[in-house]
Amino acid sequence: MYEYDEDCLKAFLKNQGQLFDEPVAETLEEAEAFLEDCMAVVLDSIREVREFLEEEGLDIEGMSDEAVEEASEVFVIPGGRYLVVEG
Repeated sequence: MYEYDEDCLKAFLKNQGQLFDEPVAETLEEAEAFLEDCMAVVLDSIREVREFLEEEGLDIEGMSDEAVEEASEVFVIPGGRYLVVEG
């Protein structure tokens, strides 16, 4: 299980609309519970994001790093990390 620090939780709360039509969390505590329930992952580089998405069966071959970053399930966290949430 992943530990979600405050930066992860704030990035998810701020940008959850990119993945969901309606908010799924309103507080840091709700965000943490939601991310735990859906087993969201925190990754340290875009390379790790690409590897994770490929392992999950997503066809990202030929996509630029920028396009991968813009995928609805990828949340950019300040400091260069990424949160991947499967909706």
